[in-house]
Amino acid sequence: MLALKVLHHTNHRTRFGYRCEQGCRVSPIPLRIAIEEIEGVESVRVNDILNNVIVVHRCEVSFLEQRIYEILKTLLTKSSYTASQDSYIALRDEIPNSSEVVRAATSLVIEPLIKTEMINLVFASIASLPILKSGVRELLTEGITSRVLEAMAIAISLYRQDFRTANSANFMLSLGEYIEEMTMYKSDDLIKELSKPQVQEAWIEKLIEGKKERILVSANQLNIGDIVVIGAGNTICVDGHIVAGEGLVNQISMTGEATPIRKVRGDRVLSGTIIEEGEIKVWAESVGDGTATARIKNYIQETLVQKSSIQLSASKMADGLVPVTLGLAILSYFYSQDLTRAASVLQADYSCALKLATPVAFKAAIGSAGKSGIIIKGAKSLESLYESEVFVFDKTGTLTKGELEVIEVHSFSDRWNTEDILNLSASIEEHYFHPVAEAVVRAAKQKDFVHIHHDEVTFIVAHGVKSEIDGKSVVIGSQHFLEDDEKIDFKHQYGRIQELKASGHTPLFIGYDGQLVGMIMLKDTIRENAKGVLSQLRQNGVKEIVMLTGDMQDKADEVARELGIDRFFAELLPTQKADILELIMAEGKKVAFVGDGINDAPALIKADSGIGMHKGADIAKASADIVLLRDDIQSVADAKAYANACLNKVNVGFKATVGINSVILGLATLGKLSPIQTAFLHNGTTIVLLLNALRGIKLSKKRSV
Repeated sequence: MLALKVLHHTNHRTRFGYRCEQGCRVSPIPLRIAIEEIEGVESVRVNDILNNVIVVHRCEVSFLEQRIYEILKTLLTKSSYTASQDSYIALRDEIPNSSEVVRAATSLVIEPLIKTEMINLVFASIASLPILKSGVRELLTEGITSRVLEAMAIAISLYRQDFRTANSANFMLSLGEYIEEMTMYKSDDLIKELSKPQVQEAWIEKLIEGKKERILVSANQLNIGDIVVIGAGNTICVDGHIVAGEGLVNQISMTGEATPIRKVRGDRVLSGTIIEEGEIKVWAESVGDGTATARIKNYIQETLVQKSSIQLSASKMADGLVPVTLGLAILSYFYSQDLTRAASVLQADYSCALKLATPVAFKAAIGSAGKSGIIIKGAKSLESLYESEVFVFDKTGTLTKGELEVIEVHSFSDRWNTEDILNLSASIEEHYFHPVAEAVVRAAKQKDFVHIHHDEVTFIVAHGVKSEIDGKSVVIGSQHFLEDDEKIDFKHQYGRIQELKASGHTPLFIGYDGQLVGMIMLKDTIRENAKGVLSQLRQNGVKEIVMLTGDMQDKADEVARELGIDRFFAELLPTQKADILELIMAEGKKVAFVGDGINDAPALIKADSGIGMHKGADIAKASADIVLLRDDIQSVADAKAYANACLNKVNVGFKATVGINSVILGLATLGKLSPIQTAFLHNGTTIVLLLNALRGIKLSKKRSV
């Protein structure tokens, strides 16, 4: 299925919108090239996120539309594919049209200058025609709506030949609608910014006939494992680790941090960030739909379609009050026999402010949070976070850094002292991007690392690494790997090893030439600002903080006491986290869960509000309602603060809308307000509420330490 239509047209510029069957897409580069070859086309711009084609041309629009449709059909046939979660986001791309406002204003201005009633009737009718037509259309398709009431009010004024009232009401309605559309347009700004197309081409480094060469390829041809070369001024198009070079990376689009960060070998980089200085080579871990940028687009798609219960209640209430307004207008007419009073009542409906201010406030909050590196997947997620009174944290990677550090090195051999063991381990591990390996290398560099030459390194997934030095094997990894797989004898050191492991820290064993020569103990440290963040959460209405961990009871108790955690559950299996959440939720409490691991996905889904940490597994982020783009637990407290500020604004706006419009409606019913006054007060109130809803949320600069 394929659809194409003209969205906007001027003398020489036309914007087309196209839609493909779900799961299919058209590659933008071949589409642009093909359209440029059409006779009479001067320039082409393709936005494959919005599915728009903008063409500057000298040919007929009908001819151009037919040719573009044929091109789309051909390219779709050639390049259709099943896209996993590829989203096409329907955002407002054209600034709202102001022609109706201008027409209404013109009619209002010239009305006193024209003395002939027939000419005034013609001008007023032409100016009011859009509202009258839309009112009739909605009456036939949807029944009595607020638009129908507005059209009735203007029609009554025209019938009574009260042209000034008709023109004034029409002008206020047109101006109000224009400002409402502009407000919605501006509320999409961040979403449009985050949804910009990704890089379309990239340089990769390949080994060709024994020589390393750089090749320019299309971004959609990149594969996991490619070495992508990115220079100054270019945008990174993959997620991965730097394997060579260094550079200053601007991460503001992903994390909200304005200051460029120096990135060197071993550091992780994200798609969508920009190299300001230097050149880096990145080993691609995620490409295409798997990159952070692509996932964010999917998150944004959810923000556009989700509605909170408050938003749904406001919309339902607005629709329910339309018959009330109509009934009061009829009652007012029967009581006074005055059509002017009835027209005045019809102007005072609740619909615009109730239906528009709430979603605008949610979008503004989501936008503000996004600029701070917090992706909130829609109004429903924001509302759930606001209501959460219990925060449950998975310990590792959330309350702790998730970055191990070496705390002790033990030697089991007279030939190897602790410094030699650390240098040996770092020499082998420096080729491996793993938290344990990075911690060992970091510790060695802090103690004047002396590299020990070795042969090629072999990685054994989930076990460790192997290499050789002068023909003798070096094995580094878990006890199971060394003792069971490599048959290294542990029995002479068994008592000491058990004593060291009782501390609860992570052990790393080193074997050389078939002998156990040493052991390195590593520890995951608590984040410096964790305690302050938990305090901020309590200030923002969180009543209880719970910690889940697989650690031993004593170690978990130590962390809980240090951070002031209310309850903790220790020695848990990964599958038990969701069960614990069910127990807490069974107490009738709204629960937010903060996690980062693959095994956290069930708990993130189960919770009323799931928060995925920056360094978490992809499945954890996909399962979460809120995704943090900064590796900073402060973002958890900030997300809660954004939710509270947004919902407080929504609740205040909701009450103000109902209260103010009820007063206006009451005064109009009693004949205290003319139709012009009612239109001015009603639309003025709506505009003020919309502008207030549009204001971004600024959090206090004070941060936890």
